Amino acid sequence: MLMPKKSVKAVMKEFKAGTLHGGVDPKGPKKAKVVKNPKQAIAIALSISGKAKPGVKKPKAKKS
Repeated sequence: MLMPKKSVKAVMKEFKAGTLHGGVDPKGPKKAKVVKNPKQAIAIALSISGKAKPGVKKPKAKKS
């Protein structure tokens, strides 16, 4: 499932509010822990907005 692209500003707003999660917990349907490191929040923001390092390919979604 593809996530809709958000702006970096919107993701950082989630981080400051304390609601930014580090992904999906692989052990169940719940979300992973809340991100507390600002550097990790920036990395997630760039990844979600599609502005991560140019030339780095994102993994394709698994087909079930």
